[in-house]
Amino acid sequence: MASFEKIVDVETIRETQRSRGLATILAIGTATPFSCVNQADYADYYFRITNSEHMINLKEKFKRICDKTMIKKRFMLLTEEFLKENPNMCEYTSPSLNARQDLLITAIPQLGKEAAIKAIADWGLSKSKITHLIFCTTSGIDMPGADFQLTKLLGLSPFVNRLMMYQQGCAAGGTTLRLAKDLAENNKGSRVLVVCADSIAPMFRGPNENHIDSLVGQALFGDGAAAIIVGSDPDLSIEHPLFEIVSANQTIIPDTEKAINLLLREEGLTFHLHKDVPKMISGNIENALKRAVSPLGLSD
Repeated sequence: MASFEKIVDVETIRETQRSRGLATILAIGTATPFSCVNQADYADYYFRITNSEHMINLKEKFKRICDKTMIKKRFMLLTEEFLKENPNMCEYTSPSLNARQDLLITAIPQLGKEAAIKAIADWGLSKSKITHLIFCTTSGIDMPGADFQLTKLLGLSPFVNRLMMYQQGCAAGGTTLRLAKDLAENNKGSRVLVVCADSIAPMFRGPNENHIDSLVGQALFGDGAAAIIVGSDPDLSIEHPLFEIVSANQTIIPDTEKAINLLLREEGLTFHLHKDVPKMISGNIENALKRAVSPLGLSD
């Protein structure tokens, strides 16, 4: 009987530690580097800075790729001066990992800080109330990581619970939302600061006629950071929730592990894109959506 009573007490305590409501997004902040290039001008800039203007046909193809992205402008940590000082980064394959790392381990936490400051200001409460920090990036790998650096930059409590996530690529935003939801709903009173910051600097390289997929990566990606604050059971007298995170899940599409690969090499992060990626997505997105909404009673 004593053992049974002890179990009941533990369960009662555990229930008091859980939030009652769904996780909500309480604030949003974004940041970009100072350097900016219009997408319409990027092909000229890219082929000039990589000393590749003699590749006339490839440049024309890159212009078409840039146009199809529907991107208007891109922000970049990489400046023309930095690339001139590190010419190996402008080759397709030349050792340049150290130069990339030296830039990113400082710049990425700083970029994250700028987004986080805006989110905290939008939230309107003291940063001392932040209980958890999730930082996600595919740019730069060091220990202590960007989460630790950001904690120092923001002056967060040394007791903040940190989670550092690397190499999530395009899944970063969805993955961090899923984790933030679990943390907020299972830790009553918690306020989770989520920061994603990334740069094209790990994978910037010159063109190669045999690797058009690398050019697609050069055309698609730019630099920036986003931050949100997530919490359950908001105090509506001082907090102003923007969205509820109703559901979050993840799906692996079978036989797609070679669809998009980023491989860390001496020349930086190489980008490999299979031509059938759009077919893989279109052929599986309906089932993924059904799985996501059917528990909510939705079928349309």
